[in-house]
Amino acid sequence: MPDNRRAFLIQALVVVATLASGMGVWSEDRRPIRVAVIGGMTMTGMWDKLVAQFEADTGWKTQLVITGPKDVISEPFKRGEIDVLTMHSADKTTDLVADGYGVNLRPWARNEHTIVGPASDPAGIRGMKDGAAALKKIAEAHAPFVDFYGPGSRELTHKLWQRAGLKPEGDWVLKDESNTPQEIVAFAEKKQAYVVVGRIPVTNGKMALGKMEVLVQGDPEMRRPYVVIEANPQKFPQGNAAGARALADWLAGDAGQKFVLDYGKKETGGIPLFYPIRVPGEDPAN
Repeated sequence: MPDNRRAFLIQALVVVATLASGMGVWSEDRRPIRVAVIGGMTMTGMWDKLVAQFEADTGWKTQLVITGPKDVISEPFKRGEIDVLTMHSADKTTDLVADGYGVNLRPWARNEHTIVGPASDPAGIRGMKDGAAALKKIAEAHAPFVDFYGPGSRELTHKLWQRAGLKPEGDWVLKDESNTPQEIVAFAEKKQAYVVVGRIPVTNGKMALGKMEVLVQGDPEMRRPYVVIEANPQKFPQGNAAGARALADWLAGDAGQKFVLDYGKKETGGIPLFYPIRVPGEDPAN
């Protein structure tokens, strides 16, 4: 074989090998990002629209592996089957990081809680936008109030009682005897009592309102943050660390915050289901 042809073939082989190697690296780096998402985000349809925008912006693909309650979606994350986990901020999320399963925990969105009560509204709280002030009026009226056992609602309710400067005591404070969290509003209706619940399950029918009404909403202090956690690449080296960082950065960055803000503005009734952590363009450190 002439030297010039041999040299050409060698160069061609080098090019082909380089391209093949590059394609292999690209396909490995661009594996779909496996995600676990709290149920409220998927039941409203927001997550599907959000990841469609993320994929269009970045070229990454995502795979929804599991959605549901936090106790359910945290387990595959602990097994290394998830690259990104998003759910409400709570002790469980902090433990996932403290125990080495996740890294880089960041808040990126909030949802809202409301006070639901009977149409007769014996405490006269209808239309109020200050949850602590509303609870104070309920206490002053000794109107029946259910201490909902749901962890998120209970944590937030206790914070409101602290803001009101009150410790709820007396026979007007009712123990939660509902069979499931989804039945709490029906239980409160039976007792003609007030209760603090998330706006999402009420809006989507997961908690049937019956003849009860949403009486207090729109208080920023009644919003719970969602956090995003990346799988720890040292514990799970087989995971998609680059993809996890890309999605988490997008959620907490201007693009994700703008999406949450715009999505919230489109909600019916003028009250969003989700809120951004900050106004897009603001310095996160401020």
